[in-house]
Amino acid sequence: MPAKPTLRRAVTPWGSFSWGYSDVGADIFVGLGLVLGAAAGGSNVAFLFAGLVYICIGLAYTELAATYPVAGGGQYFVMRGLGDVFGFIAGWAVLLDFTIDIALFAWSCVDYLGQLVPVLALTAHPWVHFLVAFSLIAGLCMLNVIGVRESTTFNGVVSALDVVSETSILFFGFLFAFNPDLLVHAMTAYWPSSEHLLLGASLAIISFVGLESISQAAQETQRPASIIPRTSIALILTILVYALAYANLALGMTPAHPVPPDAHGHAQTFFQYLGNKENQGSAVAVLAANVPYFGALAALYVPVLGAILLLISSNSGVFGSSRIAYAMSRARLLPSLFERVHPRYRTPAVSIVSFCGVALLVLCFAALPSLDPGAEAVYNRFFHGEAGLDVLADLYAFGAATSYSFVFVALIALRLKDPLSPRKFKIPINVPLRFRGERVDFPVIAVLGFTGIFSILIFTMLTHPIGRVAGPLWLAAGFGGYLVYRTRKRLPLLRSRPVDWESQQVNILKDAGELELMDELIEKLRARGKLPAAAAAEVSSDA
Repeated sequence: MPAKPTLRRAVTPWGSFSWGYSDVGADIFVGLGLVLGAAAGGSNVAFLFAGLVYICIGLAYTELAATYPVAGGGQYFVMRGLGDVFGFIAGWAVLLDFTIDIALFAWSCVDYLGQLVPVLALTAHPWVHFLVAFSLIAGLCMLNVIGVRESTTFNGVVSALDVVSETSILFFGFLFAFNPDLLVHAMTAYWPSSEHLLLGASLAIISFVGLESISQAAQETQRPASIIPRTSIALILTILVYALAYANLALGMTPAHPVPPDAHGHAQTFFQYLGNKENQGSAVAVLAANVPYFGALAALYVPVLGAILLLISSNSGVFGSSRIAYAMSRARLLPSLFERVHPRYRTPAVSIVSFCGVALLVLCFAALPSLDPGAEAVYNRFFHGEAGLDVLADLYAFGAATSYSFVFVALIALRLKDPLSPRKFKIPINVPLRFRGERVDFPVIAVLGFTGIFSILIFTMLTHPIGRVAGPLWLAAGFGGYLVYRTRKRLPLLRSRPVDWESQQVNILKDAGELELMDELIEKLRARGKLPAAAAAEVSSDA
């Protein structure tokens, strides 16, 4: 009987970084305009608050992904730390996020292309805009079925170009156009209300979503315990610097060209121009085009490069959603259909096609008001007029805040329940204590991070009309399906299946090629008389 196909380890160090960068790096292309439109002169503060939470999130994911390098990311960490039910809820929330990711960034990709090709502009040609976005998602679906190596190469080239581009925009922007007095004036004269500042903070977190992609690719990453900490820390610092720099530059920039009046003929500031409905979907391209001297060149290439980066971020959504579904299926949280691997390409083809299909449905829901005036009236009545990017951003923020909240709790639980697994990277600032006879390090930053991200979840529920309804409905529908599936398979409904985590961890490290860590774990287990029979037999066999 032929061996069951498995995922192959094809992701290199640069591939790991680019998988994360292609997702997180593109977020500022979407988030900048949305946050400026919501938080006005407090946008940089909104980004700072979200950025501090993001650092905690990044550190948590780095430790967990390096310790448990398997497909599934946050879903696996929560399931292992808190059990099957919470693992399903966290995984289902991440699935929402990555599925929205596919539609959101495909939509914004077309927005950026519309800066150069007017026929793609949403306001003038909504059907063309919709059909192009629809086609992009279908194309990415096919690319991912073919294989991860092709997708990783695609991401790596574009990520390198974008790092150079974004650095150039910020360098020339601060050199030629930044005025500190204008920044102070914007922050004092246009400071937002508390509600708008909370809305801005909840939108700013979407500028930092995507580090999950690195952990999703962990099972396909070479030497993950060594590579993931390096790529994650580099990514955290890169994205944080970019987000804060863009926010401050936008508030304190003197543009090269006069700012046109708003739709009502009133004068507006440059940051208000970036955050209005016309430009919020392509704010980075508009900002770059207004940098003195450099803007003439940037106006030609930034829309194209931004569109490509947004496209690969959408591609990361396809990758991430399919790997989570694959992992959840293997853990008996979803039907076995989702763990089927294509016999030729060795990719989870069923999962890829399924969640790309959901993304297309979400795209239709978001685009409907722009395509049909009758639908617009319905949305105005029942959804407070939210449509397009606003709908997608609502759901994106809800899914991210929910799943990250669970991950912090799981990190704390795993530090207590699984102190023996070697951690090549550990979050700093820990309180040593003893738990069940073992010395454990209690992670203080995990508590701070949970407080921050849970606050953003509350902000999201208070300020996003669609997110506070559609998000919980997504979770409720998924949980109903989970109960039906577990009942039909005669699996525990609210309890967890028994799992030999020690043996599984030995195999994880062995499969990852982390043999030194595997030996360290075996020695610890053997010294305490906890080495499971299955693991002991395998060790003897290998010897």
